[in-house]
Amino acid sequence: MYPDYLFQIDVGGTTVGPTMYGVMIAIGLLACFFVLFFYAKKLNYNPNFIDFIFYIGIGAIAIGFFFAALFQAFYNYLETGVFEFGSGITFLGGLIGGAGSFLGLYFIFRKKYNTRLIDVISYLPCCILIAHAFGRIGCLFGGCCHGAFKGTEYVFGTIKMHGDMGLGYYVPTQLYEAIFLFVVFAVLTFLIFKFDFKHGLSLYLGSYGIWRFVIEFFRADHRGEFVGSLSPSQFWSLIMIPLAVGVYFLQNYMLKKRAEELAAAAAKAPLNAEAEEKAE
Repeated sequence: MYPDYLFQIDVGGTTVGPTMYGVMIAIGLLACFFVLFFYAKKLNYNPNFIDFIFYIGIGAIAIGFFFAALFQAFYNYLETGVFEFGSGITFLGGLIGGAGSFLGLYFIFRKKYNTRLIDVISYLPCCILIAHAFGRIGCLFGGCCHGAFKGTEYVFGTIKMHGDMGLGYYVPTQLYEAIFLFVVFAVLTFLIFKFDFKHGLSLYLGSYGIWRFVIEFFRADHRGEFVGSLSPSQFWSLIMIPLAVGVYFLQNYMLKKRAEELAAAAAKAPLNAEAEEKAE
């Protein structure tokens, strides 16, 4: 599509400038935080707690990009024997690193908030979905993550872009994935606001795990092999599917415990109020 710089600046003999890939990543991150705050307001969540989620989210995103590059460098090392950090990024590596660091930061700094992560986790996947969808559009512009090369002449269902085989017509798997992510985002949003759906994380993990495993068969950009004939993304996708089931049951348990905690606090509140009145 358009992998070139939108405009160029010479900095010490090095040409730098923004690309459509970078622009779409930026739009995705802005959309992510818009969803975080807008949905929180509509769902009446504690604004101070959402600010807290925002700040640790910033840290998790930075760490996630580091892990995205680290995972890709590791995959390349397994295949070529050369560890070259910064040679590319992989979304699932970023998701693993970002999610792990997010949970770590949350448990370190959460103590001063009465709100719990379990209270808001149902809609946090919406933030990931919208950012990822715009990111895949960025991949379409950049020419990475594409499907099979069909030649230099237009073939139905193809898009002209730069790819591993040079400029030509490719199956736009990036576009298919972006559409899938926008659809899941819309479905999850509907379920949350219409039915107070609590299992957004399981829905995200399960649906994306299945989708990513399947779409990898149509990907034709070089990504290496990880376990047997599976690509790295297919390996992690197979883990995401049973993980979604485990998260579903774990969240059911945590939601039950949280409801008991809130009920106990509500029952205790009148007793505390009565004790304060007697003290006066």
